[in-house]
Amino acid sequence: MLPNANFFAQVLLDREHFSPGGIDGRWGRKSENALAAWQKKHRLPITGTLDDATRAALGNTNGILTSYTITAADHAALTPYPSSWLARSQQERMGFASIEEMLAEKFHLYRATLRQLNPAAPWPNPPAGVILTVPSITSRPLPELSRIEIRLEQRSLRAYDKQGQLVAHFPCSIAADKAKRPVHETLRVTVWAENPEYTFDPELFSEDPEAAAIGKRLRIPPGPNNPVGVAWIGLDRPGYGIHGSPAPEDISNTESHGCFRLTNWDARKLVHAVRNGLPVVVLP
Repeated sequence: MLPNANFFAQVLLDREHFSPGGIDGRWGRKSENALAAWQKKHRLPITGTLDDATRAALGNTNGILTSYTITAADHAALTPYPSSWLARSQQERMGFASIEEMLAEKFHLYRATLRQLNPAAPWPNPPAGVILTVPSITSRPLPELSRIEIRLEQRSLRAYDKQGQLVAHFPCSIAADKAKRPVHETLRVTVWAENPEYTFDPELFSEDPEAAAIGKRLRIPPGPNNPVGVAWIGLDRPGYGIHGSPAPEDISNTESHGCFRLTNWDARKLVHAVRNGLPVVVLP
């Protein structure tokens, strides 16, 4: 049953920008990596486990849960999510397709966890006025950064402030093709944007029968269900960037065509802290 000790720890880690991916109350590889990075920051033994010293250092769990009332504006913001690239290109926005999807992302949860916290709600689209239980995930913005590290084997991204202190850890998806992984290289940030458009290039989707049939590039409008999510950080190698994703459950579990993918909520945090020329060091 939720919430449990793992759930509380995940919320506290998320508040400090040490992301377990989606908050789900289960302690897996992403939670272990996030906690190990947090322990490193706080000069605790790096175990990735919730020992007594770590639980005490994470702090009080009071106020972990809060409430959210669904509004008519939430429902008005929903958009369809077409299955075809061509239909997606014809929409004005790639918004959320359900209240369940919207609120899971808003509160950094997996959808199944949102349902577990609110089993009586009529999912996937509870009406306006329904009050839900959700985690309180408010946190301070990230400071200006001095560098980003991508750790390929761990499938994670770490960010450091201007004093060189570790300030964030996010799970990250990497390129499926090892030849596209720029290991032992330093890339640099050249451009960044919130809510970017996406250019669908059929040549990048050779495994998709529809792509061959379309035979031309398409503009996919912005929104959380855009293929690069709600944020894009372009790097000084053509086609490479750090960006969000419409599928948070897949982050660090599946691989990409070459970019570094984060959950939308982690990508949104990061895009506000980057600058032109910021080094992005790619480690094994």
